[in-house]
Amino acid sequence: MSQNTANGRAVSAPLSSSPLLEVDGLSVDFAVDNFWVPAAKDMSYSIEAGKALALVGESGSGKSASSMSILGLLPSTARVRGSVRLQGREILGLKPDALREVRGREIAVIFQEPMTALNPVFTVGFQIVETLRTHFGMTPSQAKTRALELLDLVDLPDPLKAYNSYPHQLSGGQRQRAMIAQSISCDPKLLIADEPTTALDVTVQAEILDLMRDLRHRLDSAILLITHDMGVVADIADDIIVMKNGEIVERGDVHSVFDNPQHPYTRQLLAAVPRIGDTGGEEIDTTAALAGDTSTIRLAEVAAQQDAERRSKLGAPVLEFTDVAIDYPKKGRVPAFRAVEHASFSIYPGEVTGLVGESGSGKTTIGRAAIGLLPIAEGDAKVVGYDISHADRRLLHKVHKDVGIVFQDPSSSLNPRLPVGQSIGEPLLLAKVAKGRDLDVRVQELLDAVELPRSYRSRYPHELSGGQKQRIGIARALALEPKLLIADEPTSALDVSVQATVLKLLQSLQRDLGFACLFISHDLAVVDTLSDRLIVMNHGRIVEQGATGEILRNPQDPYTQRLIAAVPVPDPDEQKVRREARAALLAAQEQ
Repeated sequence: MSQNTANGRAVSAPLSSSPLLEVDGLSVDFAVDNFWVPAAKDMSYSIEAGKALALVGESGSGKSASSMSILGLLPSTARVRGSVRLQGREILGLKPDALREVRGREIAVIFQEPMTALNPVFTVGFQIVETLRTHFGMTPSQAKTRALELLDLVDLPDPLKAYNSYPHQLSGGQRQRAMIAQSISCDPKLLIADEPTTALDVTVQAEILDLMRDLRHRLDSAILLITHDMGVVADIADDIIVMKNGEIVERGDVHSVFDNPQHPYTRQLLAAVPRIGDTGGEEIDTTAALAGDTSTIRLAEVAAQQDAERRSKLGAPVLEFTDVAIDYPKKGRVPAFRAVEHASFSIYPGEVTGLVGESGSGKTTIGRAAIGLLPIAEGDAKVVGYDISHADRRLLHKVHKDVGIVFQDPSSSLNPRLPVGQSIGEPLLLAKVAKGRDLDVRVQELLDAVELPRSYRSRYPHELSGGQKQRIGIARALALEPKLLIADEPTSALDVSVQATVLKLLQSLQRDLGFACLFISHDLAVVDTLSDRLIVMNHGRIVEQGATGEILRNPQDPYTQRLIAAVPVPDPDEQKVRREARAALLAAQEQ
């Protein structure tokens, strides 16, 4: 690959062998209102067999558009110029029949969301068999045998069951494994992995990265990894290209770029990545904790004692669950089922509690139940002094004046027909707290609080970026000065630098306004930045809870240990150590 440089093309390092893929002067433009709008500008790079190159950048940087252009997967409104050579053969501009031979057989793609990339009306097995028969002319029985071998190769627990399943019958991680099986079915020379782990939980992400690393060495395939996650880059990539606004701003091997980033944007990206164990005032060595370092155990005991002393001075809790069970009612053909059981925890005034767990663990269910959106089936639930275990609409109306909620997707939680100023002021108007001139003044104050210009109050949601929309969501949630804020994955839909600014904003507002907060997330590195305490959920049960420093330094439950071990860090050397520690932990837990 090339040496670490910023701005402009790097001087190529000597190559031990000819590159598998050579991209030279690649530019992609899209036709918009009779103008050509550039998405990627004059890109040049190369990849050798058995190596992994990461294209890194935030939304709109051009990383996906440039990579999809290699296989002609862009819409008809796109214009592609430059040269792309696969083992010396020019593939840019190939005729459709010739390009179809390249797709799958020589270059395969692992898409970001397998649910939309796999055909929902065909079984997984049928789709793999179709690929094999198209490229190799196998008989149906030969193709089925090979498909089962591939599903076994990607470590699906029951290959035959997966073969006969439709995509919606598999979990997210299993669907991604099935897509990888289809992608490697023709032993491609190059795998283009477009955000292959973004939609996955952190433990599943670690498994998929292990699988891709293993397959890369086994098949000697090159990988072009498209991602915004610096932790993933540190885990699997050999070389890295950083993109911004369609241009390459820096490139080099992972160690030189991570250790000594040259371009300000690269430094900004690395600084914005949340690191597990960085809890604000101190850094916790979670790798040493996983290895059973006795010094971390002593520090965990100190953290637990300090937390108990702090809580004893905070008065009555603003949210208290005692042995709570929550059911989802029957809906159409879907029967009623229990999503959470035996949940007991409390949150005190001014306290930030992180609720972490994977998809389906029940964390969002608890957040919804805390504001009365789901009924309590068993146990007692008290919110801001009210018992909502059997609450009616009138009681919940009182509760909602003291509880705010920030939703995961700001685009769908804001009314597209209302200017954002009206969305912010709506809770104040409905609660009859302010109207007329007083309402306008309060809306302006809330915009000031979330660091947005007052002129934005007349804009509509579609005129704002994702981070700006989430700030509007926070302003609306804080309009009634709640005693409790429930933040449900508020940063998961945002780019890493935008995520960092939103987290800093939440931290500042919580410190200034003093509200308690239940921060729900699947990302432990995000949660521990903000939280005084952590609650860990798995399969509808709370498996561990305590002070953040206590949990991270001395996790007791095997699931918590796996969760901490699976979080990647933006440091190639440290990530290698963590990967080995995780492998040792998993081996010990299996015995």
